[in-house]
Amino acid sequence: MTTKVVPGQLIAAPDSAQVAREAAARIARVLRAALARSGRASIALSGGNTPRDTYALLAQDTAVDWTKVHIFWVDERAVPPTDDRSNYRWAKATLLEIVGAPAENVHRMPADAPDLQAAARDYERDVVANVDREADGVPVFDVVVLGVGEDGHTASLFPGEATVDVVDRAVAAVPARDRREARLTLTAPPIERARAVIIIAVGLGKRDALERVWAAQGDVHETPARIIRGCRGVVTWIIDKAAGGLAE
Repeated sequence: MTTKVVPGQLIAAPDSAQVAREAAARIARVLRAALARSGRASIALSGGNTPRDTYALLAQDTAVDWTKVHIFWVDERAVPPTDDRSNYRWAKATLLEIVGAPAENVHRMPADAPDLQAAARDYERDVVANVDREADGVPVFDVVVLGVGEDGHTASLFPGEATVDVVDRAVAAVPARDRREARLTLTAPPIERARAVIIIAVGLGKRDALERVWAAQGDVHETPARIIRGCRGVVTWIIDKAAGGLAE
């Protein structure tokens, strides 16, 4: 039997709607605490259907002062910001427009730029200028929202890609492969240094990937989401029962 060790707190909700409610409440709690502590906060958002529902609920929390929150993205596809596949587009529709986030606080990943390597460098400079940093220069977000793909990826750190090994940059370009678009992504260091990491996973299709992430032994190159095991902050997994193999 494979030994399983879940890094952090695990919350198994009955369905995706409750997952979204739980995630929104916890994200809001982290942001409020950061604002109370330092008068500003930072968050990195992921894409996906469940995060959309989470962001819509988060937008209803009137206790978060969004004029003082800097909003970044964990990753983005190389598509225009109006494209249906754009993580920015859906965050804008479900959260940013609702809360009236100031334009200067919204830091879109320019993954549609013609030179992705230059775009990665530019975005890293933007992150460094607006997010707390540790002594070694690694950015420290107050909260990073992640998902886990059925192939075991998180952010845009994919199995078999060298991007998971990047430790000297906070943002990296990810080349196109097969039918997958090129992308920009945060690398492992800023994810691992975040004060809080909230991972959302819904559906039976995520079960095997989660088992690989939670296994005591495993290869991060085969299951890049295992970088979460190295996170130093508060890690919270919010899943539905199907993803956790708990469905009746």
